[in-house]
Amino acid sequence: MVREARPGPAVSEGDEFTPWGRYVWVIQSVWLVFLVFPVLAVIAEPDPWWLKAIGLAITAAFGVAYAAGLNRLDQLELAGAPHYRLGARYFGLLTALALLTVPTIGVNALSFVPFVVAFGMFALPVGWAFLAGALGFVVAAATAIFIDPHEGTWIIVIIIFAVGGMTGGIRVMAEKGADYENMSRELAVTAERERVARDVHDVLGHSLTVVTVKAELAERLVELDPARARAELVEIQALSRRALMEIRETVGGLRVARLDDELIAARTALAGAGIAADVPADSSAVDPRCRTVLAWVLREAVTNVVRHSGAGTCRVELDGAMLRVVDDGRGLDGRPEGNGLRGLRERVRAAGGALTVATRLEGHGTELEVRM
Repeated sequence: MVREARPGPAVSEGDEFTPWGRYVWVIQSVWLVFLVFPVLAVIAEPDPWWLKAIGLAITAAFGVAYAAGLNRLDQLELAGAPHYRLGARYFGLLTALALLTVPTIGVNALSFVPFVVAFGMFALPVGWAFLAGALGFVVAAATAIFIDPHEGTWIIVIIIFAVGGMTGGIRVMAEKGADYENMSRELAVTAERERVARDVHDVLGHSLTVVTVKAELAERLVELDPARARAELVEIQALSRRALMEIRETVGGLRVARLDDELIAARTALAGAGIAADVPADSSAVDPRCRTVLAWVLREAVTNVVRHSGAGTCRVELDGAMLRVVDDGRGLDGRPEGNGLRGLRERVRAAGGALTVATRLEGHGTELEVRM
């Protein structure tokens, strides 16, 4: 009698062909065995045989409609299609069939009410489902109080109350579960968008900064040193190709920053901007678990030094789970943090670290430090 709730979108294509996915209505219909009580009530009534036959036929029709309704609603649910309108039709049909048995078995027709309440609790919208359950209980209780106050009638009232409470609780939990799943999917989409935005910003910001610096240098060298200018142009082409590849990897979720590569890129970018660089030769001193995050930080930090600092020197320090980037430029000078630094803070915080950026004690230059 109790129909198990399966909220949310349609199940995957493979699940549709599992025995549970295709024949769940059979398991749900096992509760129809309790229709034996109205069947016995029909047989026990001192009515003509033809009236008993009508009562048995209506009871059989009720069972068929109940099973068919469950099957059809499950099909719609698997397909992710709306099902409340069809559910209301089946609910109305079951209610009508139950009422048709009243002339034959009288108050024993209440035996159908638990089925109707359980079906309506999942076939109707939430508000209408609880209203139907409450009406079923009220009708049964009123019958027990004013028409047939025997013990058997009160047992049916208790069963209706239990079925309504249990199925109502399942329905509420199903609705909450569906809301939670929808929220989880929305949060996952938002997190992925933020990841792509951070990665694209870091990749493009660094690559375009280096390309701009090298293009300006090549422009100055065109007449003074054509061979060097051609070499810079070749490097610009290589940087552009690499940036395009990194963007594709970022969008596909495959981009992973490598610290050794970023150390080489930092030396190249600083040298291209005319900034004396003191950069470690390798990342062997860094904890392997921290290298990916520190690689992203190094990329953004060096990009900011090249683009904004006006520095003459830049020093990079690596030790265990720490990265420090120090320059002798103009310092923060009260400027607010840009998107790049905000993205870095989020990335570092998500990895369990802390990032600090401050003007150096001498009053000029900037010091960025990350500790994981």
